[in-house]
Amino acid sequence: MQRLPSWINRHLAALRALLVLTVITGVIYPLVATGVAQAVFHDGANGSIVHDKAGKDVGSALLGQRFTDADGNPVRTYFQSRPSAAGDGYDPTSTAASNLGPEDVLDVLPVPGAKDDEGNPDTGRQSLLTQVCARSKAVGELEGVSGARPYCTPDGVGAVLKVFPATGAPTRAVSVNQACPATPFITTYQGVKVECGKPGDDHAAGRTVTVRGTATAVVPPDAVTASGSGLDPDISPAYAALQAPRVARERGLGLDKVRALIERNTTGRGLGFMGEPAVNVLSLNLALDRL
Repeated sequence: MQRLPSWINRHLAALRALLVLTVITGVIYPLVATGVAQAVFHDGANGSIVHDKAGKDVGSALLGQRFTDADGNPVRTYFQSRPSAAGDGYDPTSTAASNLGPEDVLDVLPVPGAKDDEGNPDTGRQSLLTQVCARSKAVGELEGVSGARPYCTPDGVGAVLKVFPATGAPTRAVSVNQACPATPFITTYQGVKVECGKPGDDHAAGRTVTVRGTATAVVPPDAVTASGSGLDPDISPAYAALQAPRVARERGLGLDKVRALIERNTTGRGLGFMGEPAVNVLSLNLALDRL
């Protein structure tokens, strides 16, 4: 019997290896992995879907969502989630962080009457500091507590000055995040009168000075900062406790009953030492609806 040429034998061996590995890695392994996941981690393997009291799918315990009305205002009868930078908020197709760091403190003030490249009205750009300040102010107003923070102005923007010249004794100081005709958060800086910010002015040559006020933050950090994924389903027990009086009042429930629900929907640290305790917002709000 005549042997096949060596190059054909090599191709046949490669084909056999391809078929065997396809069966092992493309059929057997996925079936085994799926079977184990369904048997041992059935809920998680199917998306950790959460159901309401009527049995309807309302979300996933692994993905956060907003509890707002059509205009984006918080629904006062529900606990609110932390902010999200994923798309318009909690968009699983746009999971992302803001990519803004602690040095991002300068706003770009919108210029009245100006338009962007797409012809839309100029909205400027809020720095991370101003976003935190604005969120803290809004949460404070919603919960009836102080929304003040150390580096924030009373009107909810970053307390930042541009001082001129950049070195030496100042001759001019501008509260760059407070657009005129706003009243600057401080009257003078090192003997120089502080001006309000004029949209469109170039302050790049000045020295950036962040001003730490005397306020003590009441609103927890997770109420004013977005998570790395933008899909965090949990809030801290401190943020849940801050919201409890409002939810109890709006629903006509005893505060102790709402606090008990928070406790029942709080998970501890992973393996007893990893991370921090957390409250799943969706599960907590569904527990309220089941009362």
